[in-house]
Amino acid sequence: MDESQNISRDKDEQGKPEENKIETPQIQSADMETHHHPHLHHKPKPWKEYLLEGLMIFVAVTLGFIAENVRENINNREHVRELTAQLLQDLKSDTLLLNKIYQEESEIFHANDTLIALSQEPSNQINIKHLMQLVVISHSMWPFHPSSGAITAIKNELHLKQFSSSKIIGYISDYESHIELLHTEQGITLQYQRSFIDPFLLSHVSAANLKAAFDHLPFPHPEQLSLSQADVSRLGTDMVLVRINTKGLLEHNLRAKADAEKLLQYIKRQYHLEEEN
Repeated sequence: MDESQNISRDKDEQGKPEENKIETPQIQSADMETHHHPHLHHKPKPWKEYLLEGLMIFVAVTLGFIAENVRENINNREHVRELTAQLLQDLKSDTLLLNKIYQEESEIFHANDTLIALSQEPSNQINIKHLMQLVVISHSMWPFHPSSGAITAIKNELHLKQFSSSKIIGYISDYESHIELLHTEQGITLQYQRSFIDPFLLSHVSAANLKAAFDHLPFPHPEQLSLSQADVSRLGTDMVLVRINTKGLLEHNLRAKADAEKLLQYIKRQYHLEEEN
């Protein structure tokens, strides 16, 4: 009897497994619903801590700003030094070129003077070969083209403190103004060559003799060189105007050179470039 009751009880328990499994999570859920998180109360910071944090942020931003300004100033000074060092080299090249041009134009000016003097002599007493050689020299031209790279770059960087607080733009302006006048005189020189000297050569010199003259060779046909008194007189009159213009070229050359030297000396003093001289 006991055994049968135990077997019956076991069957009853085995027959109700799902009910036991379902009841367990319900109890756990109920337990979870009754669990409440406590409210956390943070103690407010003292006002001194807020002040200290704000001060630290302000100091960090200020130091960053100062560091950026220092870095920018260092870069600007280096950039200014590079530009002024390049300008110094450009001005040295310009003055050397102006010296060379002045020497050559002085010879042209002397040829102009000699031609004017020869034009006042009787045509049958003039050495025509010599006269033609002087005409070829007077036909020469030595244009000046400055090294403008550094000046152009500096004019684009005038907002930099090292330039804006200096007198460099004034010196550059003086130099460029005389270069402009020099270029104007060069334009007149070219015009006079086309108006006075070229027509004379084309009218009185054969192609072979003209080529030889500009190649600094002996004339292949010297017998073809002949001029009337009227031709010589007209040449002398034209050469007076050419001489005036050549004199202007020499004067503006000297002024441009003087301005280049003033600018060169200024940047050496202002930007401490003496050691690069």
